[in-house]
Parts: sequence; C-alpha cells; structure tokens
Amino acid sequence: MTSRDEDRFRPKVGPPKSRGSATRSPFAQRVLAEVARAGPPSRSGLLKSRKRGGARLGRGSVAARFAGGALTSRARRVVIKSRIVVFQGRGRQSTRDHKRYLEREGVDRQGGAGQLYDGSTDQADGDAFAERSAQDRHQFRFIVSPEDATAIDDLKSYTRELLKQMERDVGTRLDWVAVDHWDTDNPHTHILLRGKDERGQDLVLARDYISHGMRLRAAEVATQWLGPRTELEIRESLAREVSQERWTSLDRSIERQLHDGIADLRKFPLDAQSRFRHAKLIGRLDRLVEMGLAESTERGVWTVAPQAEATLRAMGERGDIIRTHQRAFSAGARDYAIFDATQPGARLTGRIAAKGLADELNERGYLIVDGVDGDAHYVALPPNADVAEFRTGSLVTVRGGADPRPADRTIRDLAENGVYRVDRHLAEARTHERNPEAFVQAHVRRLEALRRAGIVERVEEGVWRVPKYLIERGRAYDAKRTQGAVVELRSELPLKQQVRAMGATWLDRQLLSRSEVLAPKGFGAEVRQALAEREGFLVESGLAERRGQRMIFAQDLLTTLRARDVEQAARTIAAASGLMHRPVADGQPVSGVYSRSVALVSGRFAMLEDGVGFTLVPWRPFIGKRLGRPLSAIVRGEHVSWEFGKRRGIGL
Repeated sequence: MTSRDEDRFRPKVGPPKSRGSATRSPFAQRVLAEVARAGPPSRSGLLKSRKRGGARLGRGSVAARFAGGALTSRARRVVIKSRIVVFQGRGRQSTRDHKRYLEREGVDRQGGAGQLYDGSTDQADGDAFAERSAQDRHQFRFIVSPEDATAIDDLKSYTRELLKQMERDVGTRLDWVAVDHWDTDNPHTHILLRGKDERGQDLVLARDYISHGMRLRAAEVATQWLGPRTELEIRESLAREVSQERWTSLDRSIERQLHDGIADLRKFPLDAQSRFRHAKLIGRLDRLVEMGLAESTERGVWTVAPQAEATLRAMGERGDIIRTHQRAFSAGARDYAIFDATQPGARLTGRIAAKGLADELNERGYLIVDGVDGDAHYVALPPNADVAEFRTGSLVTVRGGADPRPADRTIRDLAENGVYRVDRHLAEARTHERNPEAFVQAHVRRLEALRRAGIVERVEEGVWRVPKYLIERGRAYDAKRTQGAVVELRSELPLKQQVRAMGATWLDRQLLSRSEVLAPKGFGAEVRQALAEREGFLVESGLAERRGQRMIFAQDLLTTLRARDVEQAARTIAAASGLMHRPVADGQPVSGVYSRSVALVSGRFAMLEDGVGFTLVPWRPFIGKRLGRPLSAIVRGEHVSWEFGKRRGIGL
C-alpha cells in the first residue's frame, strides 16, 4: 500500500443507533414521524401527489412506503377492511349505534356479549369514547382479520401492539377502542379510531397507509408473534385455493400477469418453490375453464373472462350465505333461497329464524326467514336497517321495492283533475271490497307517507292533491327509502303462543283471509297445524262455530278479540299508574303525549297520556322516534292516521 493510500481519508459512517426510551422513540421512527407532520413536499420532491381520490398526503404516507420492507412471501397474512365515517354533527349517536352492534350477544369466545377494550384496560368505557367523539369531523373504523387469528389466540395484545406501531408511523397518540369477535369462521377485531390527533386537530391518514401500510404493519406484527409461514403451510394454502369458488390470492396473481385478458404461463420457473406455485396457477386456470370463466387457447395460454373477478366474488358471497343457512337450521334441513328484492312482485311471509350482519363494517344486516312456502330465505336488509329491531321468532312479510305500488295506481286512477277524495274511493270500494273502510285506510296511510316526503298535499280532511307522475315519484321514494327488501312486521308473538292467546292474532287474520299459500312442509306445515288448533280455541271461546266442513266465525271477530286484549292490558296499566283508561271511539280524534309503547297479543300499541288519563292506539314504526312528544291520531279499526305536534279535538 502506498503512502498516498495510507493518507487518504475514508470515513465509514454506520447507521444511526436506535436509542429509544419510554419518552423518546427510536431515531428512524422519529424521522418518519417528523416527515409525516411536515405536510406535502414540492412536486419535485420524493413524494409526488397521486391523481386519485382520498387524502393525497397525510400522516403515515412515508411509513406506508417502508412498512413491511423486510416481509417475504412467508409473512403471515392479514386482511384489513377500512371505512371513514363522516359524522356531520352525529358523532355521539353514530358511535353509540355502532358500539351497540359491536357489543351484541354471541360474539365473544364464550358466546357472550362483546366487550370494548383500549390500550390500557380490558373494559373500556364506550359511552365516554362516544362523548369524546361527539364533535369529531370523522371517525376511522377498521376490521383486522389475521389469517392465523386462532393461533395468535390473544387478539387484545396483538391489537394493542398494532396500534402502538401505528402511533409510531403516524407520529401521534391515537384515541381508540376495539372489540374482538369470535362468532365467525375467521376471528377478527373491530377498531374505532377517533379522527383527532393528540393536539386536537383533525387526524388525516394517508390513503396509502390505510390501504397498504396498515395491512403490512399488521402482517409484520403477526409474523413477529408466530414466526414466518412454513413451506408446508404455504403449499397447503395454495392447494386449497385451486378449487375454491371465490376470489383467491391465485386469482390475484393471474390478474397481475394478464395482458389484454391473456395469461401466458409458458415460461417455466427454475426453483422448486416457484415451480410449485406455477403448477397451482395452471391448476387454478384449468378450474376457471371448468367454471366458464376462462378458455384455453393453446398449451400454457388462457383467455380470462373480463367478469371473472365479479363472478368469483359473487360466488364467495353465495357460499357465505349457504353456510349461514346451515348454521340457522343445524337441527333440521331446509331448502334455501335468496330473496331477490329486484324481482317484480317478490313477496315472502314467514318466521325470522336467524339474523346477523353480512357486512359488519357497513352495518348491513340480513334475516333468515323460514317461509310459509317451506323454504328458508336469505333476506338482505337495507343499509340503515337496525337488526336489533327484528326479534327472532317474529312473523314478517318481505317484499321487493322494484314494482310500483298498487295503491299508487289506484290513487292516480281515482284522482279527478289531480284531486283524490276519500269519500269517492269509499263509495267505489263498497261495491267489491269485503272491508271497504280498511281498504281505503290503507291508501290513506300511503298518502300520509307521501305527504311527509313532499310528494302529495293534503288540502283538507279526506281530500288530497296528487301529482301527475305519482307512480314514478312513489317508486323513486320507495327505492331511496329502502334500497332493498321491505320487511313488514306481522306479529312479535311466536306462532305457538298465538294458538290460545286472547287477542287479534296473525292466525286469526289468516283464518279470515286465507291470503297465504301454505306448503305441506317446513314452516308452512307448522302454520297449517296452528290454524287448526286456533279454530278449536275459537270454538271453545264461543267466537266460532263448526257447520259440517265449514267454519263460521263471529261477526267482527278481530274487533272483539282486540277489544278484549286492550281492555285487559288497560286494567293492568291503570292499576299500576293510577291513570284512567279512555277507550278509543272509532273515527274520533285522540291526542296526548306519547309516553311508551306496549306489546300486546294484538300487536304493539302507543300509550298517549294527558296527565289524567291514557289511550292505547295501534303503534306504527315511524312514531318510534317521537317518544315524549305530543301526537294526535284518528283511529278507524286497526288503522290510524297520525298527526305530529298538533292537538286535534278537545283532548282524550
């Protein structure tokens, strides 16, 4: 070595050492945190804005680029679903509603209610979290589902470790609560994260971090806990995916290799691991050919259908529905069907056998309805439907919202110069309807709903002004309101309890109308048996008489049964409250403060009070949010016309 080489100065700089402590994070993490706070760099900088929706740059944008940098194909896999909820002034209520979903019964490991936790306690105060969130602009909601959740076992500790890592990535403390759910084939964790940072400013997470970085961090933590996947685990996982009727990781690999819809796998890989995966990709493509989603054009070359992903995802959802049916009827087989709310004239009556959330992140619920047609039906509920409102065992009618309502057609046809009159309709209905008053009142209730939507106008009692395009506007109103199946409650009383109940039951209405076609199997057979037993009870009670093969029912049977039911309930309420019961006179207005609802054999009733007396009026769902407010109503049989915030007549 020459003297010149010996004199040459060659500094060797090592990487900064991590000297993290309880108060200071490691050097690399502090750099990422400061860059995340710094805001968008110039267009000539390293991180250029991307032309797509969402936050172009927010906290975690730099960390998202480096998250999972050391992960390999052996890393544990974690699925994360995310949703950003914009509150618009409803932060407290929205959080409480979602909290109720998360803490429902049957979701924890022992089959009990879910329990919220946070970074420091296993019993977090959900109401306090909702109060803190009251004025937040938005909230992040995540579902974290590790593929090996059962092996992780302690999901609480895993979630806390993940959130600590996220705090380092985004450079701020996070305010969050979570709950673990063990009621599905894939145990998972729901996380509610406030949209505020530790300084009280709006927390903006980079889109890349939500869609990419957070998932890689979760996989990193899972891999640290369980170790990398073994070669055997990887091979078994890929082998299972070859024949699955859902969108798989093999399909994603095929998608990445597509050029103009063509997958060319003629290039043979060199190492054993790649050869095995290559063989499984070929097996998957052959399976897609069998399903009609691909076509083999020549050896090693396939053309994949454009709709392959959508079809496979739909098949996966259908498979989930089938497993849901099987869980609901584990004690007895039922033929299953999926209720199609878009099918014209779709209608179903039956008993709620099970319920749940098909999409927990977006709170989309479902019902399993054991129909009178003998089949079990999967019913997808509208987006904002509250699953808690539907009691298992209740009897419901489900209908689609695609067709125009017959009531809208009738109203339009009877309107003269855009004016519909109740008296004219009543006169016309008496010529062909068995119960014309009830028939016309059904149309009046529809008009009341359309009036609240601003579609029709009530000129005076019994006179309505309707638009020329009533049918189209009515159908648009229904579609916007339901966005799916419409579920109408027929009875909260289970079928067996109706047989000998003193009240106007759903069975009594079926005896009078015979409106349902009952199958000789399943729930249809149960209804047939219950109807026969109900007939016997009515004969015993003197409300029916057998004449040969015919059954003669007492005149005004439903009115008589309902009056007895209400009278018995009124005596009980009067004895407990000291208020005087004032019966409803048919066609006369009543008013009072809506104090509570009362569940009777004949259905649910609203209790209207004036401080001295009370009246029981048939309840309707749309008054549920008006508890404690004055209401007025006119009762005609079972049908009620409601007025809000007004007093009619001289009181009760």
